[in-house]
Amino acid sequence: MIVLGVIVLIVGLLTGIGILWTIGIILVVIGALLWILGFTGHSVGGRRHYW
Repeated sequence: MIVLGVIVLIVGLLTGIGILWTIGIILVVIGALLWILGFTGHSVGGRRHYW
């Protein structure tokens, strides 16, 4: 999800579409939170690790 967010951020930056920039930031933040939760050992969505 982090990689998808970065790709959407880059596309939004290159095309100048603001909504893509916003969606990219949201995806990066959610991906980072899920990664941190999985890294610390909390199960995320029934999975022990999220990647």
